[in-house]
Amino acid sequence: MVAVVTRNTSPARSMGWGFMAGGAALVPWMCVLAARLPATTQVANWSTAWIGLDVMLATGLLSTGYFLTRGDQRYGLTAAATGALLLMDAWFDVTTATSDTDRTFALALAIGLELPLAGVCATLAARALGRDGKARKQDPRNQVKPGAADL
Repeated sequence: MVAVVTRNTSPARSMGWGFMAGGAALVPWMCVLAARLPATTQVANWSTAWIGLDVMLATGLLSTGYFLTRGDQRYGLTAAATGALLLMDAWFDVTTATSDTDRTFALALAIGLELPLAGVCATLAARALGRDGKARKQDPRNQVKPGAADL
């Protein structure tokens, strides 16, 4: 008996390989950056960058809370994105702190708030998926019906 091996050539599989190639290509790029980037630099639009990150965090927290209170399974999507933003915020807060006092405050904020909240977001995102990795079916009793209240 001869086993027939079929290749899954779906667009999602091809896209998966593309994502993995992109991730692998970043490894040598990180080495280049580590060797060439200066230890310090002047940055234009510094406040805009941080305010923009906080706007994204606020939007993520608000939308995750909104979807949770409505029983809408999309909370998993916003929780995943918000958790990633919280990790990024903690990382940059700590690594860009300019004094020991600022670094201590950034570490306290990361350990006491940002990292635990990122963990909650990761748990929510995982909970939004079933055990098989597929999105859970939404309970029909919690489905939002479009109406005047949604405007």
